[in-house]
Amino acid sequence: MAKFDSKSFNPQAFGAYVNRIPNVAKNELAKSGAVGSNEQARAALGNQTGSLYARIPYFGRIDGSTSQNNDGATDIASTNTTTYEQGFIVASRMDSWTERSFSKNITAGVDFMDNVAAQIADYKFDVRQAMLLAILEGVYGMSVEGDTVAATAAKEFIEKHTFDISGEADDAAMVGSTTLNKAIQKACGDNKNIFKLVIMHSEVATNLENIKLLKYMTQTDADGIERELALATWNGRTVLIDDNMPVDGGKYTTYVLGQGAIILDDIGDAVPYEMSRDPKTNGGQDTLYVRDRYICGVDGISFEKPATITASASNEDLANGANWAIINDGTKAIPHKAIAIAKIVSKG
Repeated sequence: MAKFDSKSFNPQAFGAYVNRIPNVAKNELAKSGAVGSNEQARAALGNQTGSLYARIPYFGRIDGSTSQNNDGATDIASTNTTTYEQGFIVASRMDSWTERSFSKNITAGVDFMDNVAAQIADYKFDVRQAMLLAILEGVYGMSVEGDTVAATAAKEFIEKHTFDISGEADDAAMVGSTTLNKAIQKACGDNKNIFKLVIMHSEVATNLENIKLLKYMTQTDADGIERELALATWNGRTVLIDDNMPVDGGKYTTYVLGQGAIILDDIGDAVPYEMSRDPKTNGGQDTLYVRDRYICGVDGISFEKPATITASASNEDLANGANWAIINDGTKAIPHKAIAIAKIVSKG
């Protein structure tokens, strides 16, 4: 068995331990339902044979607009549903950390496995957050040029799913009591209750705090003491505060996500954790290697893989609007109201 600074290292046990480490933000992200998985994509890409890209059927919906009057003398005109395709891409990530006398230097007497695993759990959440923001940047960067079905659909989506108040005067340019409700209604109309999660910059969160619209969650510890968490709700939606949110010329972007809006599914690497001991360098040092694989996609929007992506999609690939398109069959696109993503742009 490999040794980690003279300690036995079991990669399977370490991975299970990492997954058990509490990470409040990650847990709330998962519980919100906004970031999830696609079972068909997982079945197609979840193996370890180098699968990178898959196109999955996306079934059209029937609606009441085709209902016909039955007067007893008219034949029924039949319609059919359309089947679209949705592209999903795999993004692999890796990292490593080298420390001299690793466990002694960083744990300071704290339990070795607990300390390292806690840091890895937080690191993985940061990686997922960066990927999530890259995907959202790509979605809002879709091409709107030309008169193609894809361009027309992208233009409608971006217009309807963006609520920009940054050009208003004074306090009207700041988020307020009606901002969220108006934004999600503009995006999805009577389907607005599907929205579950809001990701915002701390400047926006502070403004909401000041007008008492942000309510922080609490947690009771083992001693029965109630503590305020760094997680909040706004109009009943879970709020994640992240200063990596886009800021451009004093304009802050806030994203609102609905049920299953983003597919960011951790499908694991063949060798997710690995240890290496170098007894010579610096008098002896240990390196921990971490590898992950994620299925990336958006409900209602297809990733159209360019030939240049041959092994893994980078965050730059995910943020490139040219790689995304509203799902369409060349003649029509799915309704924009089916896409539970909205963007609020404000001065704070």
